[in-house]
Amino acid sequence: MVTEIEKNVPELRDAVRLIKAAILQSQARAAQMVNQEQLSLYYGIGRYVSEHSRKGYWGTGAISRISMQLKAELPGLKGFSEENIKLMRRFYETWKDIETNSVVGTTEITNFNELSASVNSVVETTELEKHDSDAESIRQLQLTSDGTFPITAFLNISFTHHVTIFRYAKDYDERKYYLQLAYQNRMKADDLEQAIKNRVYDHRDALPNNFIKTIPDKKLAMHTIQMFKDSYLLDYINIEDIDESDPINVDERVIESQIVMNIKNFIMTFGKSFTYKGHQVHYDKLGHDHWIDLLFFNRELQALVVVELKKGQFKPSYLGQLAAYLRILDDDEKLPGENPSVGIILCKKADKAYVEYVLQDYIKPMGVATYQHVQERLHELLPPEEEMKKLMVAGNHDE
Repeated sequence: MVTEIEKNVPELRDAVRLIKAAILQSQARAAQMVNQEQLSLYYGIGRYVSEHSRKGYWGTGAISRISMQLKAELPGLKGFSEENIKLMRRFYETWKDIETNSVVGTTEITNFNELSASVNSVVETTELEKHDSDAESIRQLQLTSDGTFPITAFLNISFTHHVTIFRYAKDYDERKYYLQLAYQNRMKADDLEQAIKNRVYDHRDALPNNFIKTIPDKKLAMHTIQMFKDSYLLDYINIEDIDESDPINVDERVIESQIVMNIKNFIMTFGKSFTYKGHQVHYDKLGHDHWIDLLFFNRELQALVVVELKKGQFKPSYLGQLAAYLRILDDDEKLPGENPSVGIILCKKADKAYVEYVLQDYIKPMGVATYQHVQERLHELLPPEEEMKKLMVAGNHDE
């Protein structure tokens, strides 16, 4: 039987596509609002419970009795066990210090006028009403001194994610980091817990990458992040052999040749688990030539690793070239049981925030690191030339 869509394909397919998109967007917004409302409610309850239980206004076992009474008066109520109410209290206490009168407002969250109705059978309504406006303080989160409090992430991850963060991340800045990590990468709570236990925060200065998004095994993704650094000191490269007036491709070949001559040192720079496979590795794909600068295999990752060398500033076009190499390797070289190939751009300079931005739409695991020559590192560590001259003159006067 021929359907209406098959009879009138262009018009009806477009209609289905547009309506489907509208439905999905609406559902996503509704889910977002429900989540934010829940966070608001839990924060307000957490404040109220904290101020009464911590200061001794209630007797022993009050939270347990409140929980039991709520369940009795609201049959089918879920999420308000004694343990969960204590988690709400901890949720509030984790973030209460970021409240201020100088605020970043958010119109997405409604207030908690209904909060008193939820628990008026357990505590005095008149007392709770005093906290209605205070509970709205989740809408008024202070920007930190550097202006980077992740308010969007805070409001759009689940309470389960929040619990995971304050249970396992102890430091304030660490918690901020995991808020953003969970939100940006749409992480499941279990994956977030694993990330915290793997101390991903301690490796936050790792190279900008898309590993969490592109590697399905989150444990492997975390390990891949830890495998690479943001910057490498290539102290075996002789800068005198590098003529800055040469064309960029000649300069890159000079760097590459010196790395190949010192391949053992280069591997030790990256890590002992790397096995060198070759340089300028050639692949002919559908009549097009491809030359991979440096190719390795990493035993820990069980994956091929491409390192592309670039003389100057990072360019977005480098990622397209690298993605093509990774596709070819996964199609032609990757063995059964091995993980998808990983690519690293190794260039002189890179704006980390910009790299992370342009990496978002790539589906192959890639990162961008920078390198320095030893002479450049010495220039950074030594005082400026004029200051050195003054020190030398002062030293001569002392003699």
